[in-house]
Amino acid sequence: MEQKITFKSLLEILLVSTRLGLTSFGGPIAHLGYFHEEYISRRKWMDEKSYADLVALCQFLPGPASSQVGIGIGVMRAGVIGGILAFIGFTLPSVVALIIFALLLHSFGFEDLGWIHGLKIVAVAVVAHAILGMAKNLTPDLKRRTIALGAVVLTLLWQTALTQVAVILVAGFVGFLLYRQQTIDDHSAGAKFPISRRLGFICLSLFFGLLIVLPILAEATKLNWVILFDSFYRSGSLVFGGGHVVLPLLEREFVPTGWLSEEQFLAGYGATQAVPGPLFTFAAYIGAVIGGWKGGLLATIAIFLPAFLLIIGTLPFWDGLRRNTKVKGALMGVNAAVVGILIAALYYPIWTSSILTTTDFAFGAILFSMLVFWKLPPWVIVLTGAIGGFVLSLF
Repeated sequence: MEQKITFKSLLEILLVSTRLGLTSFGGPIAHLGYFHEEYISRRKWMDEKSYADLVALCQFLPGPASSQVGIGIGVMRAGVIGGILAFIGFTLPSVVALIIFALLLHSFGFEDLGWIHGLKIVAVAVVAHAILGMAKNLTPDLKRRTIALGAVVLTLLWQTALTQVAVILVAGFVGFLLYRQQTIDDHSAGAKFPISRRLGFICLSLFFGLLIVLPILAEATKLNWVILFDSFYRSGSLVFGGGHVVLPLLEREFVPTGWLSEEQFLAGYGATQAVPGPLFTFAAYIGAVIGGWKGGLLATIAIFLPAFLLIIGTLPFWDGLRRNTKVKGALMGVNAAVVGILIAALYYPIWTSSILTTTDFAFGAILFSMLVFWKLPPWVIVLTGAIGGFVLSLF
């Protein structure tokens, strides 16, 4: 049944998504659960099959999966404007919080305080937890574990942003060779997405065009805002596996080049765990540290723009693409490499700059246990990390 787009329906999308943006803690998997409860179970904006298809598409694409699902739901409810409003509502609360945190950090020099070190230890626990969950789902067999191992070794030996891209591309090719004959048991009817193929083609062309043009433009102009936009856009375009995987890409874009210190970087990553909404809003923090609130907004737009272009660009073509065994095989290889990249990031820079003493390790073990075994919400872990870091700094 076609949904008539009205001001009331657009306002409803904005209000509902904003409430989710204020309350959705727990990372992308938890976000999908919140979306299902609010959009599917309560409001019946989509049927179960269409939602499952949309989630499958967003898992296939690079970028922030939960944000893309939210955008897709908004698009299917009220067209492209609905998608934009759903994105704004879900993302803005954490963007504002992280920009304020960055400005305070910059103004008062909190980097050396004990509670900041506690947040860095929180980052160790959170990323280790993410790796466990992803490894279980994405590397269930020996072939994919071997791909992950190769990604770990290459990423640690050659620590450049280009290595990340090369590892993902090679893993996709290896996955294509190993799993191209795998059969897909899928007899379901395809979902109908309200996006024309013409608009989809325009968005995909723009996505790839910016990926090529922005680095050239940054090199030619040497303008800081162009360089920043290029770095965030590229990071948002090349991340498979969600917000945790953007960490190594952003770290290698901004820390070695001197845009911000490793302490500032990891403090912001810890703070990002304390706010609801998508982890990609970590970019707002980095942008604000570098260029104030304007830099935060620029970074947010740049890192989420690929997600917009990809979700709108691929919706019309997804049903046929997801049934292609060769494409699915390549994706299996890419996902295994993502696990390896995360393991490398856990060691460097997160572990090496956070776990400095046996006390740090013991405290990290407690935080990890609280998250994994006691299953406490992330905000409790963050609060415990900040308080514990402050207390430990007194001794």
